[in-house]
Amino acid sequence: SGGEQQMLTIARTLMGNPEVILIDEPTEGLAPKIVETVEQVIQDIHRHGIPILLVEQNMRVALRLAGRIYVISKGKIVFQGTSQELQEAHEIREKYLEV
Repeated sequence: SGGEQQMLTIARTLMGNPEVILIDEPTEGLAPKIVETVEQVIQDIHRHGIPILLVEQNMRVALRLAGRIYVISKGKIVFQGTSQELQEAHEIREKYLEV
């Protein structure tokens, strides 16, 4: 399944003792229950002190996982801040993140 493939990729990456991990769209196309599992794995990795650069289009997932958030549009950073700051940035959310 897609979730198993994501977990395998993450496990293989961890075997190399990385200094930082880039994770691109880890929840794309996954069932909600599997998304929870992938989120938990990412949180566990972070708790073990490995920095993570997460690229995620699912705003709810990004808000739950990220300590710092950057919104990029057309190659430019249009917002940078915490999850709380993004939740309060109504104009940014309306213009770039909400349909």
